[in-house]
Amino acid sequence: MIPLSVLDLAPVCEGATPGQAFANMLDLARHAERWGYRRYWLAEHHNMPGIASAATSVLIGHVAGGTSTIRVGAGGIMLPNHSPLQVAEQFGTLASLYPGRIDLGLGRAPGTDHATARALRRYFDSADQFPQDVSELLHYFEPVQPGQAVQAVPGADVEVPVWLLGSSLFSARLSAAMGLPFAFASHFAPDAMDEALAIYRRDFRPSARLREPWAMLALNVVASETEAQSRRLFTTQQQSFVNLRRGRPGRIPPPVDDIEAFWEPHEKAGVERALACTVLGDPAQVGEGLAAFAARHRPDEMMLTANIFDHAARLRSFELAMQAWQARH
Repeated sequence: MIPLSVLDLAPVCEGATPGQAFANMLDLARHAERWGYRRYWLAEHHNMPGIASAATSVLIGHVAGGTSTIRVGAGGIMLPNHSPLQVAEQFGTLASLYPGRIDLGLGRAPGTDHATARALRRYFDSADQFPQDVSELLHYFEPVQPGQAVQAVPGADVEVPVWLLGSSLFSARLSAAMGLPFAFASHFAPDAMDEALAIYRRDFRPSARLREPWAMLALNVVASETEAQSRRLFTTQQQSFVNLRRGRPGRIPPPVDDIEAFWEPHEKAGVERALACTVLGDPAQVGEGLAAFAARHRPDEMMLTANIFDHAARLRSFELAMQAWQARH
């Protein structure tokens, strides 16, 4: 059975606080562990009122400390915002505290706007240095060599699986060349998914970290007792995307009964294209949708995300999705 994992942004809903978002995050992680999800990843974003996962490594430590077996990691750390040494120290610390449970996914985008990227003390064009930064970061996880001037403490000789994340062909090529596992952001940018997978698998070069290509795909999944209920829950995600494209990002909105009254036709077309990798419906429909997605793209793992306003409904969605997936195997 292809493993399923969870991608979380610690969403802050309208009327809620980041503290409540963090409580919900840990609650979901504990349930996901019990239901059989393999990984629980958090993504770095900045200056987003509806996303509370800016201090990603801090939250990873909180989730890892509140769970027992599930792997916890970053999906991802936006490397242009950080020095490779700092990231190596942070994840070397996490992996020393929670051996065998920490993942590090690296992204090339800043995860924010230009003004915020400048406020993060690094220039936006540092993304051009991404391959060199990844190489430097990987070096800090290797055993210290005689005469090595700078070392990560902790970090050196600590096992931290490193993934490259991408929504285009760039990271597919780089992860293939470096022999690293690859995760594609098909949950919001599916256009290049098939080509990126093909390039990664075709050009993969074995490394000390990975002998065979290993690809994970992300998709939106909303499951509930009925298709109508799932479609209504999904309007939260649809509204969030429209608000972002209108330049008015805010906290996560409640679902609406009529999404057609909310968006313009061109907005609908853009959102439906961005969210094309979505499975929703009752348990049977979700099981069929997951199976069809897996059969078509043949990922080694799948990572599910669900931007659902009500926490209980969000828990139920992840529970039903796993039950539907397990029932097919």
